Amino acid sequence: MAQASQTLPVDQIIKGDCVDVMRSFPDASVDMIFADPPYNLQLRDTLLRPDNSKVDAVTDGWDQFSSLDAYDDFSMAWLKETRRVLKPSGGLWVIGSYHNIFRIGRVLQDLGFWILNDIIWRKTNPMPNFRGRRLTNAHETLIWCARSEEERRYVFNYDATKSLNDGVQMRSDWEIPICAGKERIRIDGEKAHSTQKPEALLHRVLVTGSREGDIILDPFLGSGTTGAVAKRLGRHFIGIEREEVYINVASERIKAIETVDADGRDITPTKRSEPRVPFGRLVEQGLVPAGAKLYSPNRRHAAKVRADGSLITHDASGSIHQIGAHVQKLPACNGWTYWCVETEGQLVPIDLFRQKIRAQMKSS
Repeated sequence: MAQASQTLPVDQIIKGDCVDVMRSFPDASVDMIFADPPYNLQLRDTLLRPDNSKVDAVTDGWDQFSSLDAYDDFSMAWLKETRRVLKPSGGLWVIGSYHNIFRIGRVLQDLGFWILNDIIWRKTNPMPNFRGRRLTNAHETLIWCARSEEERRYVFNYDATKSLNDGVQMRSDWEIPICAGKERIRIDGEKAHSTQKPEALLHRVLVTGSREGDIILDPFLGSGTTGAVAKRLGRHFIGIEREEVYINVASERIKAIETVDADGRDITPTKRSEPRVPFGRLVEQGLVPAGAKLYSPNRRHAAKVRADGSLITHDASGSIHQIGAHVQKLPACNGWTYWCVETEGQLVPIDLFRQKIRAQMKSS
């Protein structure tokens, strides 16, 4: 990453067309991409509230395309470049509405991206349908992709997402309010950007799919939400934006952000990313010595620790996992969470000793 970052405009906002700008980036040089492209909303008439006041809808020129074919060509061009610059272990996140997300999904698959999830961002405070001719449009969709079907090393901070969700596996429907109040940036009382995304949404995306120090690319930076959250969480960002007014807004916004200290921006590590510690190492260091007895949490089953880190019962011997499965008559068992050692009359999971060793490894 260090070599690539030397040739990338890291922590900068680049003015220009995203396709042209990305063409100057090296192959496989960014860790994650979050894209909030034009939705091509195809609005034909002025939207009015019941009191005849005008709705501040998305009528910007950058959201207008001459045809669906033109939008498809646009989508193919920028997505093709994102796939080239994305690292094999990287993830692409694209957000859209019913106007465009299905067309983008097809382009993603045509280019070889592998869709991991579609996430429904359910808005807790959506704008109502003032005409009363449709359901209230209360959600948008994010598509999360790996670079290809063969790529299995994409970043997914599973345990961190569980921590965000009170220890429960994170679902693919996210309830987050739209950007409002003090967070909504305004110029002379008007929205600075018509589709500013809430920082809470980007916080969850970055905690889910990136690591500290990663380079996060946003090809449509807009008001700078991606850059602001990336800086706060200790990630690097690259923003691309065509409109000068948005660049000025984003620059001032990001400049005011302070990076959280090291402890604050740390996340619960994914177990697969932690250093491997065999049970035998606990035996060697005397944390769970040879000859010690291990017990199941209810004390129904017991096994003795042997010098080589294996366990033995009255009718079998094997690893902590094999013997855990054997005594329960199950096909598999996580011995780390099943077996306990007695300490001062209390049963203590052996996994606590493994965590002690891992902490020593990190501090050394």
